[in-house]
Amino acid sequence: MHRRVFQIAILLFLQVALVLGPWTGPAAALTPEQQLLSEAWRIVNRSYVDDKFNSKNWWSIREKAVKQPLNDREQTYTAIQGMLANLDDPFTRLLKPEQYRSLQVNTSGELTGVGLQIAIDPQTNTLTVVAPIAGSPADKAGIQPLDRILKIDGTPTSELSLDEAATRMRGRLGTPVTLTLGREGRDAAEEIELVRDRIALNPVYAELQSPENLPLGYIRLSQFSANATEEVARAIDRLEKQGAAAYILDLRNNPGGLLQAGIEIARLWLDSGTIVYTVNRQGILGSFEASGEALTRDPLIVLVNKGTASASEILAGALQDNGRAQLVGEKTFGKGLIQSLFDLSDGSGLAVTVAKYETPNHKDINKLGISPDRVVPLEPIARDQIGTGADLQYQAALQLLKEKTVLAKSV
Repeated sequence: MHRRVFQIAILLFLQVALVLGPWTGPAAALTPEQQLLSEAWRIVNRSYVDDKFNSKNWWSIREKAVKQPLNDREQTYTAIQGMLANLDDPFTRLLKPEQYRSLQVNTSGELTGVGLQIAIDPQTNTLTVVAPIAGSPADKAGIQPLDRILKIDGTPTSELSLDEAATRMRGRLGTPVTLTLGREGRDAAEEIELVRDRIALNPVYAELQSPENLPLGYIRLSQFSANATEEVARAIDRLEKQGAAAYILDLRNNPGGLLQAGIEIARLWLDSGTIVYTVNRQGILGSFEASGEALTRDPLIVLVNKGTASASEILAGALQDNGRAQLVGEKTFGKGLIQSLFDLSDGSGLAVTVAKYETPNHKDINKLGISPDRVVPLEPIARDQIGTGADLQYQAALQLLKEKTVLAKSV
């Protein structure tokens, strides 16, 4: 009897051992550097838009990364950057503490630098100008959308991440920085020295114009910052009181900014209708709708060009697809991905692509852009010629308004 009980006890022990596996002792605790790397990996693991991680084995990438020497914070940052590089997505990136703070300032306050919005061209993998900020040193020097930034103070940009390049162009007020630029149609690169200045981020310029006796509200929006919606609303209200009978909304060289600002500004012009669809990693379709009465139903033309990107394309696509406005100019940049910012425990952050968007007519514009209703190329003009007779795209918009072929949609 005692022997039988003993045999049963041994059998139960073996079953438990098979379930739990061999006893290996307590797992070694992760170092602070390994913890930070794992924290970054988990954020991407649960948030990235593609749950196949662009056909990469995300678990295997983590295992390789955590085995690297992580003796200090810089080595950890390098390991995280290498881990993210496997995704082949330049918009999903690590932001070191200083870079993270700068990005937050860029959408809400003021910065010191040369005034360029930049991106990595996914087709050529080169650092590319999306647009210069109006009135900035870069703008005054004649830097244009799609110019390629080849070097910053002699350092090839091929050796820099997007945020490292941005950090090198920012700096103390009054200090110089030299950019080596390439431009389509030019055989040789050009070096331009810029002096860093304080970059004003007031995103709206508005005035009542009277071309050929047409009371015209002209609004130029340079960036979708935190105060952009309020400033555009004020501009429309003021122009309505001044007697505007039609509008031109100028989104040329607007590189985007806050997604929510793009949605809210669309609502200023639309009574109803879908503004944008979003598609997340589960393939679930979400949407943002117009909600409430538009501030004006007057005829509207939207000016776009190669520097019109991201949130600008959301706004332009919403107004075009809902029949609220026609677009005039050139095909837009083509950035149809949405990033969210995530805090890391050491003050750094991650920008992670969490969704893609489609226009109300379900057009995917990523890498394709939005085609205007009337294509009008624009020869380079001086800043003080924008919105004048020398501005061919502006003149084409005026012609459409005068012909009364554009009607605001009322629903």
